[in-house]
Amino acid sequence: MTFFRHHYSVAFSMHQPNQTLSARDAFYRHVALTSDAPMGIEIDLAEGPFFYDTTGRRYTDFISGIAVSTLGHRHPAVVSALRAQLDRHLHVMVYGEFIQRPQSDFARLLTSVLPESLDRIYFVNSGTEANEGALKLAKKHTGRTKLIAFRNSYHGDTHGALSVTGRDVYRDPYLPLLPDVYFFDFNDDAVLEAVDSQTAAVILEPIQGEGGIIPSQKPWLQKLRARCTETGACLIFDEIQSGFGRTGKLFAFEHYGVVPDILCMAKAMGGGMPVGGFAASSRLFEAFMYDPPLNHVTTFGGHPMSCAAGHAALSFTLEHRLWERAPSIEKQIREGLDVPGVVEIRGMGAMLGLVLPDFDTTRAVVERCLEHGLLLGWTLHSNTLVRLAPPLIIEDEVLQEAIGITRESIAFVEAAKSSAVK
Repeated sequence: MTFFRHHYSVAFSMHQPNQTLSARDAFYRHVALTSDAPMGIEIDLAEGPFFYDTTGRRYTDFISGIAVSTLGHRHPAVVSALRAQLDRHLHVMVYGEFIQRPQSDFARLLTSVLPESLDRIYFVNSGTEANEGALKLAKKHTGRTKLIAFRNSYHGDTHGALSVTGRDVYRDPYLPLLPDVYFFDFNDDAVLEAVDSQTAAVILEPIQGEGGIIPSQKPWLQKLRARCTETGACLIFDEIQSGFGRTGKLFAFEHYGVVPDILCMAKAMGGGMPVGGFAASSRLFEAFMYDPPLNHVTTFGGHPMSCAAGHAALSFTLEHRLWERAPSIEKQIREGLDVPGVVEIRGMGAMLGLVLPDFDTTRAVVERCLEHGLLLGWTLHSNTLVRLAPPLIIEDEVLQEAIGITRESIAFVEAAKSSAVK
């Protein structure tokens, strides 16, 4: 122990942090940033549908951490599960070697609410990792390399997931990506002929998220399912954003009467903790066991804390049938924002896209909402679309307040535009 203590103290003295830096200064100086203009809200506390900055100002989270906090922030059931697991153990061994009760319990509960063909789950750390694993599983199982994806899709930022993401703004800086990937228009029958005996997988979001909250058309998705079955290609559904009740069903594929070969999930899966997973049949997962063994592994996937949190979150969701809350949220938003200046509201449940007339209007509305304590989901790459994804536990009073702020902000910006024209 003396050896480790000695060397730790030396290392610490060599890299003594500047204790005078504030959290804000340290953020801008030492945290790797993803843009030159981050929002920069300094978080002090988050609870339920709200978060608070260090000045005590309250914000209503109308995007749920990008569809993560379906149960709101720090849900008591999740916090209780985390505290209990903390007293038992944290990481003990790489995934798949030791029997860890949080993993086993969560896998048993999750597969119990999935179709019989999705009877096994591989836990990972995130949505993009779930998609990576799904692509590898499809290629290993089929022995094929051809992948089919869709324009305007988004599946993550790692190289494999990015290779099947159909948005050039994300892809172009990192070309070349994986070969043998082909893109087609979403909801277009032209893809059916392209699915052939060389196709390992077709990957899609049943409801495109980043691409504009575009739902699949039911007849098209059913034809695509039939074509994949006919050719032996794996059908992969990316439900990372749409899963766990957000669309009015536990998973969006339930709206369509179509079951994928591989189901990818994350975001709301962990109740605020980092976890993802991809589910498939035991037959498909045999591909990861042989030739060679351990050909797909993860160190922290299925971390016991994340699985304990995920089990608590899913248990609460099932007990209270939270997906049944989503249609009411949708109805109130559609009715409350049926106002001049709104081009369209699309999507389903609590996964909606608010379309505004132009980029400048969208930016002004989002900024004004934030000034009034309402966080909406918008990025520069979305142009005129604002994603609305409130937590499913949001009370009507809070929901109506958020709708009112949005409606007032749209009216204010529209009036300002009219005055400028005059």
